[in-house]
Amino acid sequence: HLTAYLVLLLLQLIRASTLAGLRLQNTCAQTATVSKSVFNFELTEQQREFKATAGKFAREEVLPAVSPYDRTGEYPVPLIKTAWELGLMNSHIPEKCSGIGLGIFDACLIAEEIAYGCTGVQTAIENSSLGQMSVIIAGSEQQQKKYLERMTEEPLMCAYCVTEPGAGSDVAGIKTRAERKGDEYIINGQKMWITNGGKANWYFLLARSDSDPKTSANKAFTGFIVDADTPGIQVGRKEMNMGQRCFYTRGITFEDVRVPKENVLLGEGAGFKIAMGAFDKTRPPVTAGATGLAQRALDEATKYALERKTFGKFIAEHQAVCT
Repeated sequence: HLTAYLVLLLLQLIRASTLAGLRLQNTCAQTATVSKSVFNFELTEQQREFKATAGKFAREEVLPAVSPYDRTGEYPVPLIKTAWELGLMNSHIPEKCSGIGLGIFDACLIAEEIAYGCTGVQTAIENSSLGQMSVIIAGSEQQQKKYLERMTEEPLMCAYCVTEPGAGSDVAGIKTRAERKGDEYIINGQKMWITNGGKANWYFLLARSDSDPKTSANKAFTGFIVDADTPGIQVGRKEMNMGQRCFYTRGITFEDVRVPKENVLLGEGAGFKIAMGAFDKTRPPVTAGATGLAQRALDEATKYALERKTFGKFIAEHQAVCT
C-alpha cells in the first residue's frame, strides 16, 4: 500500500510539473519580448576545472595526510600552502586586487570538494573569506589594495573577530568597545572562538563605537581592519574542538589597541551591516562543505557495509542497512 501511494504521489507531481511547464510555454509564446534563452545548469569549463582541481587535491593531498592533524590538532600549514599554490584559496578577491574574482557558486564547488577530504582543512582554508569579504564589500580602494593583494602574494590568513564569550549568534550583544581619540580608536574587549586566531595576518573587528545602550545595532557598531601585530593584542590558547580539530579557534583579547581612523570600514556606525553582509556571502560555502562531508560519510558507510560481515553475509545485505 505504501509503495502504491508513493507511485501515485510521484505521478501527481509529474502531472503538476508538466501542466506548469505547459502554462509557462503558452505564456512565453504569447509574449514577443520574452527571451528565447533557457536556463543552463551545466558547469562552465572554468568551473569544471576548479572542481576537478579541488577534488584531486582533496583525495590525493588531504585524505592521506589528514589523520595526524586530526589527532594532534596541529595547524595544516603544508596543505594550506598547497591549496594556495593551486589557486583554491582567496577565490573571492577581485581581479583589481590581483585575485581571480570567482563568484559564490564557484567558491561552493571548491568548498564541497575540499570538505570531502576534511572539513577541518576546508574551514581553515575557507574561513579567511569572512574577513576578506568585509573588506571586499565595504573597503576603500586603498584598503582593498593593502589588505587583499598581500594575500595573493603569499599564503597568508586573516580572521573575522566578531564572536565573544557572551555574544555569538547574537551579534548585537557584543561588548568590545571602540573609543575615538583624535585620529585613532582605542579598542578594548575580548573575542572568542576566532577561527584562524593566532595565524591571521590581520583581523576584521566589530566593536561598539556608540556608548548609548539605546542606539540600534544598525548604528552602534563600527568595523575595523586591525593588523595582527598591533600592540595590545593577546592571543589565547587553542581550543580543543569536538571535531575539525586541525583549524585554530582561539580567544583574542584587545587591550588598549590603537587603530588609525584610516582602518575604519565604510564609516563609523556601519559595522553591523558590514558584518551581516559578509555572513550573507560566505555562508553558502559552509553548507557546501557540509554537503562534501555528507558525501564522504555516505562513501565511508557504503564501503564499510560492503566489508563487514554478520550472520554469514555482508551487512549491506541486511534489510535494515540497505534501506
